[in-house]
Amino acid sequence: MKMNPLGRTGISVSQICLGTMTFGSRNTEAEAHAQMDLAFERGINFIDTAEMYPFPVTTGSCGRTEEVVGSWMRARANRDEVVVGTKAVGPGVTGHDIRGGNPKFDRDNLMQAVDGSLRRLGTDYIDLYQTHWPARPTNFFGKLDYKHDPDAEWTPFAETLSAMDEIVKAGKVRAFGVSNETPWGVAAQLKLADDHHWPRIASIQNPYSLLNRTFEIGLAEIAIREDCGLLAYSPLGFGALSGKYLDGVIEPGSRRDLFPHLVRYFHEQAEHRTREYVTLARSHGLDPAEMALAYTLAQPFQTSTIIGATNLQQLASNLNSSELVLTTGVVQRIEEIHAAHPNPCP
Repeated sequence: MKMNPLGRTGISVSQICLGTMTFGSRNTEAEAHAQMDLAFERGINFIDTAEMYPFPVTTGSCGRTEEVVGSWMRARANRDEVVVGTKAVGPGVTGHDIRGGNPKFDRDNLMQAVDGSLRRLGTDYIDLYQTHWPARPTNFFGKLDYKHDPDAEWTPFAETLSAMDEIVKAGKVRAFGVSNETPWGVAAQLKLADDHHWPRIASIQNPYSLLNRTFEIGLAEIAIREDCGLLAYSPLGFGALSGKYLDGVIEPGSRRDLFPHLVRYFHEQAEHRTREYVTLARSHGLDPAEMALAYTLAQPFQTSTIIGATNLQQLASNLNSSELVLTTGVVQRIEEIHAAHPNPCP
């Protein structure tokens, strides 16, 4: 398994990261432990979680995933071998009871959040601590049409970064990252961090897949030049790029079956493009999911790609992508499909 630097932190992470948002809901603790065992046997050292997981979020469920990850590290006595990334909930998303249902990125909230994650993970430090989404109204979770609100209230970056500085100096966190962030948000926080010697952004956890390459438009250059690479989530477009949902097929117990309201990767244009990628893969004797993951892994702005699975067979197949190098012909055809119909699922 290839290892990559996590920003300028001195931390090395595997190019594949194990996502855990089903742990504690769709996956039992025993199933989750088995997945983490397999991932680490295959060379992964990086686990991604969040205080709001498992997903979808429900009142009373938040934090269970961190507890499952923590119980595994205790059972295996391997904390020093694991790079743990977790995330603090931001404002604006309903359906949870975290910090009264109105969390922010101010000092008090971040202090409570990090201490809660430390307790649930059963550790005294977190390797990578991230803001889960921007506090301000901007473009994320599929929104492209930015509409400025001059009266919007949100925690200034300076307060968030100064609080993170305290948390890092207290030894509770090793590195700081962002998620679902925009080019302006990343650039503004990098400048503040450099000006005040606060923690720099080490990574950007945003969606990236064959169906959504919007990261390339404004963030890829920043990621490379500023050493804050992509942690790509949804690299299979909620499973769409595996091809298993084509022609209206919905397997019982699958994500599409359990969460039919989540249609970001399953509208008409998405299905057309998915079919083209799946056909391409199969015409070259490739597993469609492995091809999609291999393409993401090959990008120069990528630090690690987050994969999630609900069973060991899925996980083992996805891990095979780390050894797959796509031919020039396959890559060229991927670029042709993308150029004709770019980003159907932003």
